[in-house]
Amino acid sequence: MISIDNKNYILDRYYNEHTKPTIIAKELNVNPSYITKVVKSDSRYFQEKEYRTNIGKENRKIAKREWIRKKRQNEADKELYEFVKQQHIEASKELSYTTEISDLAYRKWNPSAYHRNSKGNLVIDRKLKVGSDVPKSINMNIKIPTQKYKKKYCYSI
Repeated sequence: MISIDNKNYILDRYYNEHTKPTIIAKELNVNPSYITKVVKSDSRYFQEKEYRTNIGKENRKIAKREWIRKKRQNEADKELYEFVKQQHIEASKELSYTTEISDLAYRKWNPSAYHRNSKGNLVIDRKLKVGSDVPKSINMNIKIPTQKYKKKYCYSI
């Protein structure tokens, strides 16, 4: 049989500290049903039961709000991921085009790298270190017709 001190301890833990009967039972090494029997015999039981019911309702509301917030956040994250993934695919397509730039267009894009030699051709500055795909010299003595039916010519750049 349990002593009066233990009974007061059970009532104090249950009503004042709002501890669950299973936890109190583990502390005293007794069956949880015995703790419930002791608690039910007290006059404060129905008030405590209503208090715990209200606390449970509030906790469920909070948990539901949190669950909804996380679900919405996950959906927003998925949409953002899909958007970024689509942008990556489009950028990959754009960057994978293999278009070659003409020598003259490269010179127009980078005019400070070239100077004219005695023959009038454009030659890259020897101080620059460039890759093998960069034109070292550009022939500027190519005749380009100015009009379709006349024999007049002009020289580019």
